Amino acid sequence: MSGEWNISDASVGTEELAHLEIVAAIVHQLTRNLSMEEIEKCGFANYYVDHTVSVWPQAASGFPFTAAQFQVTGDPVTDLMEDLAAEQKARTTYDNILRLVKEPDVCEPIKFLRMREIVHFQRFGEALRMVQDKLDSRNFYAFNPAFDRCEDCDDKPDCGCKN
Repeated sequence: MSGEWNISDASVGTEELAHLEIVAAIVHQLTRNLSMEEIEKCGFANYYVDHTVSVWPQAASGFPFTAAQFQVTGDPVTDLMEDLAAEQKARTTYDNILRLVKEPDVCEPIKFLRMREIVHFQRFGEALRMVQDKLDSRNFYAFNPAFDRCEDCDDKPDCGCKN
């Protein structure tokens, strides 16, 4: 794919960490001046016991953020599909936040982040199409093109080799 644009050139991972930083800053701004009564009233007491009002990245369910949430197989098709799904999940989360929150100071940065997820989804889709265009369509899901090769000629499986 020489000469073609690659999603990794855009430092998407760095940008995703910046998204986390933006969300953490919003949470911090919304919680830093809560009174003990407000903390208890809004169901924030259990969180407060462990973290005070410091930002501890976790899902709405309370599951903490961990690198174990990332899936990497080394297979480009599988990994790009995982990336596409992650971008859609993030967009859906932002959609849900926008349905719940009406404060402009929260909504505007969330709208920005939502748009970035859409762009990332499009870029990963383009990367997937580029990878698929380079695959032997007969073997689309039958092998890992990064590693699996014909033993006789070091080509893809079902290469037609008669050796």
